[in-house]
Amino acid sequence: MPGLPYPRILVKVSGEALMGAEPFGLHPPTVAGIARDLVAARALGCEVAVVVGGGNILRGARVADEHLDRATADHMGMLATVMNGLALERAIEAAGAPARTLSAIPMPTVCEPYARQPAQRHLRRGRIVVLTGGTGNPYFTTDTGAVLRAAELDCDAVLKATNVDGVYTADPKTDPTATRYDRLTHDEAIARDLKVMDAAAFALAREASLPIIVFSIRETGAIAAAAKGEGRVTIVAP
Repeated sequence: MPGLPYPRILVKVSGEALMGAEPFGLHPPTVAGIARDLVAARALGCEVAVVVGGGNILRGARVADEHLDRATADHMGMLATVMNGLALERAIEAAGAPARTLSAIPMPTVCEPYARQPAQRHLRRGRIVVLTGGTGNPYFTTDTGAVLRAAELDCDAVLKATNVDGVYTADPKTDPTATRYDRLTHDEAIARDLKVMDAAAFALAREASLPIIVFSIRETGAIAAAAKGEGRVTIVAP
């Protein structure tokens, strides 16, 4: 499609988004629906990368305590993202598009190790690239990893899929007075301590001049709409 505002996109999907209505793990119909939305974005002509979280299985920062150090807990969380990535890769292929899972933690018998040039080559060949293993380092969230990969892979935007339709002044699920932003700068998001992404992710996006498009994953076709510059979103940009 000519005139796409974001020809190469990176979509950040949380692990929690893959749970659907389940309290833990994967909900196959939900995973299949997200895969179809990613394939729809590809069908527009976008080159699509995906960073997937692991919070539906294990979130390192939550399980770290006096008996389990943070670095070990974070590595466990990175392994959870690989499991999610493999499930999403299979769902994408079942929806009719080629996909490849790459991991920042090398495990070549399971999936390809992440490297920038092979990832770009997959994108150019029309494959949806599923990026797992976070950054490969503890103490970094998958949000920061998503912005890092988007910058490395010369993406035009980060599409942050959430459970609400944009960025609010507070959590709209718990605060009825919360108001929604249509547009913000990275500096404003950091100064206002908005929790849709961590400050490190916003700061890195600012340095790379990467817009972040925040939208609800609950709406069918929302990924493709955001890729076209449509739908109900909040844009965080310079």
